[in-house]
This record gives sequence, C-alpha cells and structure tokens, in this order.
Amino acid sequence: MSRLRIVHSTGYSYNKRVTLSYNEARMTPVTDSQQVVLESLVKVSPSQAAVNTYRDYWGSRVTAFDMQAPHEHLEVTATSTVEVHRSGRVASDDEVLGWSELRSEKVTDAFSDWLPQTRLSSTGGEVEELVRDAVADLDPHRAAATVFEWMRGEMEYVKGITGVHTSAEEAWLERKGVCQDLAHVGIGALRCLGIPARYVSGYIHPKADAVMGEAVSGQSHAWLEWWDGEWRSWDPTNHKPAGDLHVSVARGRDYRDVPPLKGILSGGGGSQLKVTVEITQLV
Repeated sequence: MSRLRIVHSTGYSYNKRVTLSYNEARMTPVTDSQQVVLESLVKVSPSQAAVNTYRDYWGSRVTAFDMQAPHEHLEVTATSTVEVHRSGRVASDDEVLGWSELRSEKVTDAFSDWLPQTRLSSTGGEVEELVRDAVADLDPHRAAATVFEWMRGEMEYVKGITGVHTSAEEAWLERKGVCQDLAHVGIGALRCLGIPARYVSGYIHPKADAVMGEAVSGQSHAWLEWWDGEWRSWDPTNHKPAGDLHVSVARGRDYRDVPPLKGILSGGGGSQLKVTVEITQLV
C-alpha cells in the first residue's frame, strides 16, 4: 500500500489574447477497487472561469470550464492525495476463461466497447499475423503474457519520435514510442485476438527508493488493462503490472478518450506549453 500526493500543473501562455475558450480537464484520479482518492482539488487561473464537474461515459472525473473573459494565459492545477492498494494477485487456472467463453455472445456484448479497434489502436496486418502465430495453442491469459513479452523484444521506449495522434501501426513501423504508443500497440495486439483491452491514463512515481515525504518530479503515464475473466493490468513501458506507485486517472478506448486537457478557443495565435508533475510518497 502507498499514499501519494500528486500536483499536476498545465499552463499555456498565448502569443495573442484569447477572447474565449471552452475546456475539459481529466486530471483527477478515480476511486476504484484498487485505489481511494482521499482529497482532490482542481484550480483554474484566471479565476473568472465558470467551472463544473461531471463523470463521462467511461467513468472519468471531468472538470469542465469556460473562460469568456479575454485572457493571455491559462493554468490548470490538480492536487490529489490517493491511497493505492493493488493486490498483485496471480490468476489461477480456474479463474481464466477459455477462448470459447471469451468469444461467446454474452462476453462480446458485455465488452463491446473494448473489442473493436480504433484509429489509434489498429496495428495493421503485420502485427496481427505475428501475434496470432506467437500465441497459437495458448489460452487467453498465457496469450496476453506472450504478447507482452513479444512487445518487449520488438518495441523500444524513445521520446520525440511520435506525437499524441500517432497510431499503433505508425509506432510499430518505427519500433519506437513513448508510454502512450506502447499501450496502443499492446491494446491493438490483444484486440486482434479477441481479448477485451482498454487504455489507462494516470501517473507513476518514478523513484521507488525516494525518501518518504520527498517531492520528486513525476510524469503522466499510460498503461493498459485486459480482461480474461477479470480485469488485469500491464505497464508495457516498465514490463510489469501496475503497482502501488501507479495512480489511475481515466480509462477509455484509446488516448482520445482520456486527454488530460483539451479545449477550443478563439484567438491566441499560438502558445507555449508548460507541464509539471510533482509526486510525493507519504506512506
């Protein structure tokens, strides 16, 4: 178990004055079976913003705000304290569904959001063929583990090669990408086998050996979850399941369902972006 405080700030300095803007922030962690949000606060500057909150279709906590006064900068700061208690339990053979059960009408209907490929998760024919050959004669649970091990040998974490709109197929052609790209490739590979999979955005504490109470420079992060009788997690960047230093913020079909901040504006003429994430382990 761990208790983490996260301070995530995103700021824009506009080249020209913005006359109005409409925005959505997904920067507040969720309470679920593996973590509890003890406190959370989202502050928007300038303070004239009209702010409201809601949960979207995927269950993410959304802070929606519009700024109808002229402004030359925008800053959103989310501060949260979260207690994480991921079990790390190993699945037993009798808990894992077989292919016939996984492909039954009941399961495909229940998980219809997590089976179709999206523009960002589609990996292309080459990956589909390679993955199907690699998992021949394996049950779904072992097939997923084989996909992750295969990815480890094929994909390399490299910054600056891809962007937020890069698809899994484009990342695969480069054999490089960041956590978002690795998650998309893994999700696409699982979906092509008929295994439900979803994208998870959140945070990760980067220093397991940090002194308690030490504030460190953290980062937004992405990993995946797949279902073979229950939902399980995998972080393809770090080659392991999500642990007590991972904090979930939002889940969706791909990155487009969970961006930390998005919006539309009038004016601006370009901007400079500054993002900081500070994470402190309290327990």
